[in-house]
Amino acid sequence: MTEQHRFERGTDGPKVILVGVDGSNSSFRAAAYAAGLARRQHALLAVVYIQPVMAAGAAFGVPAAQTTDEIAEGLIAEIRDATERVKGIFDVRWEFHTFRGDPYNGLVTAADDLKADAVVVGASEQAGHRIIGSVAIRLVKAGRWPVTVVP
Repeated sequence: MTEQHRFERGTDGPKVILVGVDGSNSSFRAAAYAAGLARRQHALLAVVYIQPVMAAGAAFGVPAAQTTDEIAEGLIAEIRDATERVKGIFDVRWEFHTFRGDPYNGLVTAADDLKADAVVVGASEQAGHRIIGSVAIRLVKAGRWPVTVVP
C-alpha cells in the first residue's frame, strides 16, 4: 500500500514568526518572546503594527492617520534600539509591517500576506476582554496557525 504525500505547510520549524505590537507592555513582552523563538529557529520575525481606523476621531478633527503613523515610527525606533543593544550577541532577522484595520482582521491579513507559520501576541490588558473575548482568543479559535499568547 502506498501512502499518498500530503502537502505540509512549513518545515520542521517556522520560517516566519509574526508578532503583533501595539505599544503595550504585553505586546513588547510578546515581541521579546517571538524574537527568542525566531533566533532559535533561524526564522524571520515579522513585527506587525495594526493602524486602527479612527473614523470617529477624524470626525472630531483628530489627525488620526498622522497619530498612528507616529506610533508606528516610534515602534520601529524602539525595535531598532533593542536590536542594536543585542547586536553581535543575538542576531534576529526582522521586518516591520503596518496594516490598517481592526486588530483581529489586520493580524489575520498580515499572517496570510506574510505566510506566517506562527503568530505571537500579548495577552489583552483590557478587563472587558474576559467577557467578550480578546484578539488572542479569536486568533486561537480561527485555528489557522499556532498562536502563542504571552502574558
